[in-house]
Amino acid sequence: MAYPTPAKQQPTSGTTIDIPVQGMTCASCVGRVEKAIRAVDGVDAASVNLATERARVSLKPGMTDTSAIADAIRKVGYEPGEETVDLKVTGMTCASCVGRVEKALKRVPGVVDATVNLATERASVRSLGGPDMTAVLIAAIERTGYEAEPVRSGTEQSDRERAAREAELTSLRWSVILAASLTLPLLVFEMGAHFFEDIHHFLAGRFGMDNVRIASFVLASIVQFGPGLRFYAKGWPALLRGAPDMNSLVMLGTSAAYGYSVVSTFAPGLLPEGTDYTYFEAGAVIVTLILLGRYFEARAKGRTSEAIRRLMTLQAKTARVVRDGQEVEVGIEAVRPGDIVAVRPGEKVPVDGEVVEGASYVDESMITGEPVPAQKSLGSGVVGGTINKTGAFRFRATKVGADTLLAQIVRTVEEAQGSKLPIQELVDRVTTWFVPAVIAAAALTFLAWLVFGPSPALTYALVNAVAVLIIACPCAMGLATPTSIMVGTGKAAEMGVLFRRGEALQALKDASVVALDKTGTLTKGRPELTDIQAAPGFVEADVLRLVAAVETRSEHPVAEAIVAEARRRGLDLPGPASFEAEPGFGVRAEVEGRRIEVGADRLMRQLGLDISIFADVAARLADEGKTPLYAAVGGQLAAVIAVADPIKDTTPAAIEALHRLGLKVVMITGDNRRTAGAIARRLGIDDVVAEVLPTDKAEVVKRLQAGGSVKVAFVGDGINDAPALAQADVGLAIGTGTDIAIEAADVVLMSGDLRNVANAIALSQATIRNIQQNLFWAFGYNVVLIPVAAGALYPAFGILMSPIFAGLAMAFSSVSVLTNALRLRRFVPPLPAGSTTSRTVPARLAPAE
Repeated sequence: MAYPTPAKQQPTSGTTIDIPVQGMTCASCVGRVEKAIRAVDGVDAASVNLATERARVSLKPGMTDTSAIADAIRKVGYEPGEETVDLKVTGMTCASCVGRVEKALKRVPGVVDATVNLATERASVRSLGGPDMTAVLIAAIERTGYEAEPVRSGTEQSDRERAAREAELTSLRWSVILAASLTLPLLVFEMGAHFFEDIHHFLAGRFGMDNVRIASFVLASIVQFGPGLRFYAKGWPALLRGAPDMNSLVMLGTSAAYGYSVVSTFAPGLLPEGTDYTYFEAGAVIVTLILLGRYFEARAKGRTSEAIRRLMTLQAKTARVVRDGQEVEVGIEAVRPGDIVAVRPGEKVPVDGEVVEGASYVDESMITGEPVPAQKSLGSGVVGGTINKTGAFRFRATKVGADTLLAQIVRTVEEAQGSKLPIQELVDRVTTWFVPAVIAAAALTFLAWLVFGPSPALTYALVNAVAVLIIACPCAMGLATPTSIMVGTGKAAEMGVLFRRGEALQALKDASVVALDKTGTLTKGRPELTDIQAAPGFVEADVLRLVAAVETRSEHPVAEAIVAEARRRGLDLPGPASFEAEPGFGVRAEVEGRRIEVGADRLMRQLGLDISIFADVAARLADEGKTPLYAAVGGQLAAVIAVADPIKDTTPAAIEALHRLGLKVVMITGDNRRTAGAIARRLGIDDVVAEVLPTDKAEVVKRLQAGGSVKVAFVGDGINDAPALAQADVGLAIGTGTDIAIEAADVVLMSGDLRNVANAIALSQATIRNIQQNLFWAFGYNVVLIPVAAGALYPAFGILMSPIFAGLAMAFSSVSVLTNALRLRRFVPPLPAGSTTSRTVPARLAPAE
């Protein structure tokens, strides 16, 4: 790998940028957008083109923050076109590197926001678009002294990263072996002769101490400029740019020890009398220990992304595609939408599609969490990565490559792993000044010991200043948060929980109220008609036939239950006319010339009908947890109908687990209060908000939040849950629910198992606790040991820290943070639920926007 070299920083001021603007329809739109942009401080001129739907904006010198322009466009009712660029960044070694790359990216005109992750070595940049934005961003990173390239999708990127990681591990392994093999005799020459007189006399008598010093110089030089060259290659350019990093600290510390030893060996007369000591072994041991620490760190970082690699193994490598009437085996990347793909027993389904020939049973446990294979026949959908069990079939490919469910889940987990939590803000603030502060502390330490230290003052000053430079570890601070996020989100995917946004990890931990939708969340979402009682003057079968005819036009689960019962009885269902649905109330239509209305009691009251004749029946049904509905025929009350949605077998255990976690559980439902109360009592739910219209669920969540003082997690699965999912502090969507609900959610319960709500919260708490432990260790380590390295304990206890011990402690710091993060892989969920790695894709999943 070519190491970064310093380059002249190019100016980014006085630039013109093009911003896509969506939603403009006329000249007045153009005027409003132009006026809004020109009002932003730092904008010199703006010209908006309606035909191209782009705004050309000239920035004043020094103006680089373009997020204000995007906000201004939104405020006047239009949407600036944003794009996200993901880059692989190499050469970063510590948190200060991350801060510099982020700062460089945010200075690029057109960039709205940028986040850089040390553990994944990736940068995610939101910008206002532009044809060459990727090239501009890469150039900005390279000017900072690092290397970057666009992130490639799928297996190619994974293979490239694995190869790069293995190459780095191999390089570090040989560097450690070489450094250690040369450092060992150095320790014998220097430390052995110092502590053991016999070794000193042997070396002096056999070789002469001058020759021993020269041999030490040769060995130390090879270590310093062989395995240790990487510290110079990265640390020196960073120092020249005025942006020192961890490599700079190691370079300065080891160079000071090495340089002093060289002078002491070849020009001792330049030093004060009695100070001509050598520290060749100190520099060599520090290089060896830090390289060893980096080797273990690289191995540990590789293990943090194991979940992604396991997901990638679910994808088939090849597919048998029908071409010119023949089955031809091609690479998975060669499959195109519309191709006919053949699948034999025992094979993986290569891509998503629809069965056009044959039948079989397919293991879809990775989607549904159900161990029983699903039957597939003509018209059935199949998902890439699932396993065909018995028969053979052919299907038409509908989604391939990056569009398949498996590719989307991998991409979503990667996005979550690359995100930055609010807790990281403290780290970011500290690391901007940390390395310069350490260099300043080392300089002050040197001066203090030189002026006030005992004789030989120069030796004490050098040793303690080097210890300060070496002991500081910005690596640990940079790795504390992202490594825990990587392991935590990967573990969540294995459990059947998909964090679509990494920020949800922290927000979920703080939730004190869990609000649950009823239908499809607490219940199976497949209601059954249990009772029907006709009003005087009406015949039960006739009313059911008319009601079911109306409900054939509805997709509501209750409608399906009514239609299913009518067909079970063999009733002939006529076609309805002028069908109309009123969310939260019911449906109406004309059947055989008669007006039919079916719905809740509020619909009957709206029609002016008296339902008191069914009061006792409705009360009994509600007490049994059934939902009473009413039917009107020709403007007259005709019947009361009871529909029950069976509660999921896993729901009671899920509610109990949430209570054990100390959470308040609230059910939000459109059911009447009596029915909702009966279900709540049966499940032990703390509070019920009943008779809520679909459009009002978000408002209920807002009330529960109590102006932001209460953190609410909302769990739902339907289209009408999307606003509530978006309003909640954390939205959790049942993975078997609708696309729009999943898109609005922060977390997806892939298997649809409600027990994974408790598991997700428990994992969130464990992950944030792990991050806090890492940050405590990283910050506490530096706060405590930097003063010790400077000699704070010497006046009272006579204790000084050897630079060798400082190097060992520095290496241990990073490795300990990574090791602690890896403990999350052993996290045991409070309830057995969800899925394993082989079952980690929700039935419908859209990537996070």
